[in-house]
Amino acid sequence: MDPGNFFAELKRRNVYKVAVAYAVVGWLVMQVAATVVPALHLSDTITSAVVVLTLLGFPIALILAWAFELTPEGIKRAEDVPPNESITRKTGRKLTAVIVMVALIAAGLFAFQFLRGKSAATATAPAQPPVPAAAAALEKSIAVLPFENLSDEKSNAYFAEGIQDEILTRLAKVADLKVISRTSTQRFKSAPSDLREIARQLGVANILEGSVQRTGDQVRVNVQLINAFTDAHLWAEIYDRKLTDIFAVESEIAKTIADTLQAQLSRSEKIAIAKRPTVNAAAYELYLKGRYFWNKRTGDDLKTALDYFIQAVAADPNYAAAYAGQADAALLIPIYSAGKPEEYFPKAKAAARRAIELDDSSAEGHTALGQLLCVEDLNFRESAREFERAIELNPNYATAHHWFSNGLLVAQGRFDEAIREARRAVELDPLSLIINADLGSTLMVARRYDEAIAQLRRTLALDNNFAYAHWNLGLAIYLKGDRPAGIAEFEKARAINPSPDVLGLLGRAYAEAGRKEEALQILKQLNETAEHGYVRHFLLALISIGLGDKASAIKSLEENYHHDNGDLLWLKVDPLLDPLRDDPRFKVLVAKVFAEEK
Repeated sequence: MDPGNFFAELKRRNVYKVAVAYAVVGWLVMQVAATVVPALHLSDTITSAVVVLTLLGFPIALILAWAFELTPEGIKRAEDVPPNESITRKTGRKLTAVIVMVALIAAGLFAFQFLRGKSAATATAPAQPPVPAAAAALEKSIAVLPFENLSDEKSNAYFAEGIQDEILTRLAKVADLKVISRTSTQRFKSAPSDLREIARQLGVANILEGSVQRTGDQVRVNVQLINAFTDAHLWAEIYDRKLTDIFAVESEIAKTIADTLQAQLSRSEKIAIAKRPTVNAAAYELYLKGRYFWNKRTGDDLKTALDYFIQAVAADPNYAAAYAGQADAALLIPIYSAGKPEEYFPKAKAAARRAIELDDSSAEGHTALGQLLCVEDLNFRESAREFERAIELNPNYATAHHWFSNGLLVAQGRFDEAIREARRAVELDPLSLIINADLGSTLMVARRYDEAIAQLRRTLALDNNFAYAHWNLGLAIYLKGDRPAGIAEFEKARAINPSPDVLGLLGRAYAEAGRKEEALQILKQLNETAEHGYVRHFLLALISIGLGDKASAIKSLEENYHHDNGDLLWLKVDPLLDPLRDDPRFKVLVAKVFAEEK
């Protein structure tokens, strides 16, 4: 066949137009399949089959267009149709119309997919940067596990704990690191088998393990830094030094860890890490013993801790950390019902001020002073300044976030800020019972009862024998309106620890539940205890409210005003005091108490 005639025949028989039409329709079919199959959760093999069949059909369509022609009498072989009888021109016009129509549909589909993809990319773009940022933050997180005491004298356990605590304290001053508090890390023994699970519970990527061996004035410290998720040993070192060089060892370990984790250190942070708190080895040992007992958090242990801190100050009158320890211990003794606020709070405040005077970078000193200014003086402005300074100095100090939240911010009704600070404290000390429970109590005072109940149940999942969490859970349930369930939790707490706090809440609940005789019996018991011990007048007020005796309740609160302002801190916000809010005498008391707020 003449090539010229061949191409003319291709044109006459609409082979070109069939090829274009098939290509456009085929592309459209494949796009529809690619969209519909995933949406209907069908197998990907269906999409593949559509693509293969469409490609195979292309040459078949061209052969059919060449070999056959559509006539009024039906489809005939092209060779059997004379050129002057061919209607392929009309067919060609129809094909052109089909091509244009399908092309418009295809263009619309293409534009839709393009705009949808662009919109999705725009919508998801803001979420992309935090992913690497979150990963980077996790890489700069660390937990310092308890150091193993390898000394022959097991009584040196305080020394091993002290070395761990000092390294942790230095690391915590680095804002670019997330450092877990010792309260949470103490739950895990040294050299545990499942580092990944521990890291998951604590919310960190890196673990520091270590051991301490002391013989006389010689100390060996063995440490290793491990990425818990990859099990990679990032760094390890053994230090053999004299006791007098131990501060240099602690500083070197902290600095090396910060460098290994690529943390950015400011000039002030470098100074804080390298600081030598005392030149007196005896004072340092006394301080470590004080912290050892302070961490036990019982009334008797806190008094023992206070004695050691006082001895440390006697050995070195310029030892700022020992004064901060004094403040911490004296502040907590009344809270643990081991002494009266009027006896211990002034001692705590004097010690905190002295710690700051000697070392303005003492986050512990600023935190203790902030708490005392809040609960004793109701001086909220100065208290806030101290807490903010403490957090600036040591952003990883969970206690600063905790006390700032559950004290000052709650008292002022700044609930969103209080909850945010409380959650930050939990993040830094995730296994601390008191911090977890006080997040629940903060949610409860904010009237977010369902969230409070959930948080307090999580706390009890850590330790079901924690009475404080039981009675706070009971309180949240009670205030939500389920009195029997609330009373049941109060009774669980009493079975664990029949503290005056639990008895006061039970007395209030019994009275409001119509169990007046039981309420009066508890009121009598608390009054008898108050004759030879310390009972908060606030608890007596709670029972009087339940009995409907508002005059006695307000009188008890006024006694608080003269002896312990701490119980009046939540006067404006405590749901338990709601029945008194319309009483003129209560309004006068509130005005009197908060007139001292500066």
